[in-house]
Amino acid sequence: MIEEKMLINGKWVEGEAKDKLEVINPAKGEVFAKVPKSHSADVKKAISAAEEAFESWSKLSPFKRGEYLRKASEIVFERIDEIAKLMTQEEGKPLKEAAGEVRKGANILRYYAEEGERIYGKIIANEEENTESRVIYQPIGVAGAISPWNYPIELLAWKVGGALAAGCTVIAKLPSETPLSPLAFVKCLVDAGVPKGVVNAITGSGSELGPVLFDSKKVKKIAFTGSTETGREVLRGCVDTFKKVSVELGGSLPMVVCKDCNLDMAVKGAVRRSFRNMGQICIAVNRIYVDEDIYEEFLQKFSEETSNLTIGDGLKEDCNLGPMCTLKGLETAKKHIEDAVSKGARTAFGGKKPSGDKYNKGYFFQPTILRDVNHDMLVMQEETFGPVIGVMPFKGADEAIKLANDSPYGLAAIVFTESLSLAKKLSLEIDAGNVAINNVDAGVINAPYGGWKESGFGHEHGPEGLHEYLRIKHVRVHYL
Repeated sequence: MIEEKMLINGKWVEGEAKDKLEVINPAKGEVFAKVPKSHSADVKKAISAAEEAFESWSKLSPFKRGEYLRKASEIVFERIDEIAKLMTQEEGKPLKEAAGEVRKGANILRYYAEEGERIYGKIIANEEENTESRVIYQPIGVAGAISPWNYPIELLAWKVGGALAAGCTVIAKLPSETPLSPLAFVKCLVDAGVPKGVVNAITGSGSELGPVLFDSKKVKKIAFTGSTETGREVLRGCVDTFKKVSVELGGSLPMVVCKDCNLDMAVKGAVRRSFRNMGQICIAVNRIYVDEDIYEEFLQKFSEETSNLTIGDGLKEDCNLGPMCTLKGLETAKKHIEDAVSKGARTAFGGKKPSGDKYNKGYFFQPTILRDVNHDMLVMQEETFGPVIGVMPFKGADEAIKLANDSPYGLAAIVFTESLSLAKKLSLEIDAGNVAINNVDAGVINAPYGGWKESGFGHEHGPEGLHEYLRIKHVRVHYL
């Protein structure tokens, strides 16, 4: 049994009440680790530590802060294997996928170490002689970072990297389902010499710990990634203290496959973005719209390519997919399949638990393709956050755009076409903060990433992600 502690003011500690959270291995459905279950008193200690550390950390030059981040990045690279093993055990993604995520976390720290040195102000000419306006950026203060379980290191690194580079201090509320790998990631920052109190990492119930962060006047910024429903609670909680808030919320991503596309490329992209990490990604494809002229051919190739995916315990075997992370997520996937089939959809592939003794205990499920769906079905209305994809035909670009936009979400969209004009039309008229054309990776670290509509607001990635932790000051000077 693994037992870990949390980080408050530079020390690895138990919670004041000594309560514990159990961590489940989804490949086995069994508890294999415990972490502290903190309460409000623990969070208040972390807030005080971050507030005290802010004065000195914010006054360091961005070059000095960058040195700490670069050193932490190097340590993460050195520990990829051990951190990835923890992630596979707690989250379920195959070891090679987990290692790739840890590597991304290291690269994110390194990116923000460099980006922090490029916080540029500007000088604006005034009408009066000998007078000018300076616009400068200053760190906002103590930041609360609330990250989810599906990418426990990458999404934490987005927040911690941007905040620390900007000169903010952080209280990271880690996901209850997957606390071990982010704790190991935070240890790399500590071992890099980041001063005490600059980073604090707490574990426990979000419904209990979140309101403590929201209510505190010492916390000036909240960065949250999670469901739209929880995002609303975050916003409501921050109203009284007028915090700066950025939220990345639900996705239900549409993919539009035009008849002039490279079909094999589109199929491979659909498989990767629909089922990678068992569909437990904010920008997983939820809905695929295919031109009616190539609908049947696409479905045949999509099903064939999906059949090549292997499922297993990623810690023990080389496989493409692991189990789902939670039993609740598995039940949602089943619910969406049952609803669609009851309303006339057909299962083109999957739809059940894989057969074999090795799948008996864990939260395993087949990647599932539903054909002939419509927008009366839950799979086309809600974010499944699982390995279930609905496919329906469209006739003409205008109908494809209408279908893609028929959703409360607007995080990202994917388009496959070889027409430059069609690519422009779809990218401009689909309501999403990120659009990928002829590829399925709508986010890269050096470009802004954020949602429209009920997918949230604010940005991570790029200089925009750094500026979420800065506030603007105008200094007007008259020279004597």
